[in-house]
Amino acid sequence: MPDFLISTLELLVGIGLLFGGGELFVQGAVILAVILGVPQLVIGLTVVSLGTSAPEFFVSISSVVQGADALAVSNVVGSNIFNVLVVLGCSALVLPLKVESRLVRRDVPLLLAVSAAAWGMASAGRVTWQSGVALLLGLVINTVWEIRTAREEPEEMEPAEPEIDLETAKEGWFKAVVRLVVGIVVLGFGANLLVNGASGVAEILKVPQPIIGLTIVSAGTSMPELITSVVAALKGRTDLAIGNVVGSCLLNLLLVLAGGALAAGSDGLSVSQDLIHDDMPVMILTSLACLPIFWTKGRISRLEGGLLVGLYFLYITDNVLPRTGLSSWSDEFRLIMLCVVLPAVVVLITVQAARYWRQLKREGA
Repeated sequence: MPDFLISTLELLVGIGLLFGGGELFVQGAVILAVILGVPQLVIGLTVVSLGTSAPEFFVSISSVVQGADALAVSNVVGSNIFNVLVVLGCSALVLPLKVESRLVRRDVPLLLAVSAAAWGMASAGRVTWQSGVALLLGLVINTVWEIRTAREEPEEMEPAEPEIDLETAKEGWFKAVVRLVVGIVVLGFGANLLVNGASGVAEILKVPQPIIGLTIVSAGTSMPELITSVVAALKGRTDLAIGNVVGSCLLNLLLVLAGGALAAGSDGLSVSQDLIHDDMPVMILTSLACLPIFWTKGRISRLEGGLLVGLYFLYITDNVLPRTGLSSWSDEFRLIMLCVVLPAVVVLITVQAARYWRQLKREGA
């Protein structure tokens, strides 16, 4: 069997195992939490969001262990870009997303701040273990703050809770532990397969590992977030759809990137210059683009959802085009992006925000 086909099969099977393992992990963790008497809201804020980010975590740790640091970092950056542009965009295409929850209004500015901090930590070309400790400390503080404020405002938080079948969850310790252990094993095995397959494809196609991590790997590990948010949108639970995106992005930075940095040891996690100068700024811009919509309790329409998805494909084209036979057009494409697409997006967001504030003033008058 050709090496390319073997690597592709490893990559696809790895994505499938990550999805199945993540589902088992969530089921086992939820059952244990119910047995221990943990409130459903706390389960949603911690266990479920951790489960959707488990594939990214295992892939990043596996990448570091196998010496593929580029995959570890690009997976985090690519997953955050994918979550905001594709997961949020597809959810809005299913059902326009009306933002009302305190959860999102609080977490989006935090996501922007953490993204900027991660960019600053990586700017020297390496995320050190000290930076990893700082990110983990931020995760602990944010989780405690999240739970405390959620308990203080249970009625406002209720629409953002995931649906958890408490009767099904009361299945006993044995089933919970079995699902948890099997989920972790499947996640680990799937992560190894995915990293091996992605590395093989990158080597055969002579494509840099960061590109594979930003595209195929990040999209594959973000499938749980995509499915969770689209299903939530289909059920009309738009706060849950948006909260899943923002929460997963935060965990990718505070847990996944931190875990990779700690796993890399004293050498730290290597970050390519392309990621620092091109892709991490895009990650921050995607978070920044959400602020006017979320802060104004705006409505993400189907048009805006389609725009988000379209921007993702433009971003992927910008990454892939220089490595194809049309590489001579890459500079012109980037110029169009900077001079036409980016200003158009800024104008659209500004107009939408201004329109909303005018409406608020009229209603107040």
